[in-house]
Amino acid sequence: MSVWICPDNVCCLAGVDEVGRGALAGDVVAAAVILPANHNIKGLMDSKRLSVNRRKSLYREIIDVGGNFAVGHSSAREIDDKNILKATLTAMKRAVDALAIRPDYVVVDGDHLPSWTYRSEALVGGDNLVAPISAASVIAKVTRDHHMILYDSLYPGYDFISNKGYGTATHIEALSALGPTPIHRLSFAPLKDKIEL
Repeated sequence: MSVWICPDNVCCLAGVDEVGRGALAGDVVAAAVILPANHNIKGLMDSKRLSVNRRKSLYREIIDVGGNFAVGHSSAREIDDKNILKATLTAMKRAVDALAIRPDYVVVDGDHLPSWTYRSEALVGGDNLVAPISAASVIAKVTRDHHMILYDSLYPGYDFISNKGYGTATHIEALSALGPTPIHRLSFAPLKDKIEL
């Protein structure tokens, strides 16, 4: 099993992760988390591997132990204008910039870093190796899921409460019947294909 070793002279480590890159609707959401050195949170891992209830429980634990966190968003329009990678990196930068404490070092899940001045590194699979990244994965996922549940009542018929904006069969059928909403990503297939046709 891989192990990540924190660089020397790092007192304040922030982990960053995002959710929603592959969705057809909704924001891409990034979170940045700084955990207390003495935290005792068990079971942190990539949020996709956790049940809904376990994610919510960990979300509360991260808050209860005094974790410092912030969330950054990029909207569907930003995603269409910039492309998903640039919009994701923008959301990550917004999250870290919004932290109440400036981190000494930032570890980002994945293989790309935003353009910023923080000492940092990108780490593929970091959401299963570095606790603050795992915590960021949980914060981002719970936050985005909550937003999509709210969107379900604003834009009924797309089943956002279940699919969270991802391209399920019922979501695709709803798009064919109802057309896109303001939170749909028009640059993503199948929306782009329909527009071009």
